Amino acid sequence: MSVQENKEQLLAEFSDLPNWEAKYKKIIDMGKNLSAPENIMQEKYIVKGCQSQVWLHATHDGDKVHFQGTSDAMIVKGLLALLLKIFSGQKIDDVLQADINFINELGLNVHLSQSRSNGLAAMIKQMKLYAMAFKTIQLQKEQE
Repeated sequence: MSVQENKEQLLAEFSDLPNWEAKYKKIIDMGKNLSAPENIMQEKYIVKGCQSQVWLHATHDGDKVHFQGTSDAMIVKGLLALLLKIFSGQKIDDVLQADINFINELGLNVHLSQSRSNGLAAMIKQMKLYAMAFKTIQLQKEQE
């Protein structure tokens, strides 16, 4: 599925939930189901700008980027799982050009604390930076 299709599916899943307590529970459950290899829990993979510890690693094959990550805080881990669901396995250009308005559509901009909102923005920024680095590598290879 594309980034847009992933966002639409996620929005549909959350729109079926009756209240914010149920939405928070879903986010936490997503975090509980998130698995990442222990070896990404290294200083070089820490996302700067998050109050909690968040580790994010990315690889690429061809024109697709794959993310793995984890956090020491359950709600943040759930937010990361939400982002991974949307962006991991997508084309590099699609990650770079992705509209992140789904955050507002989900209501996360209103219902998250300022520090969690900042952390979410930092995770998205890091994902886009990884994609930008992979795009640069891709362009260099094309020029060779």
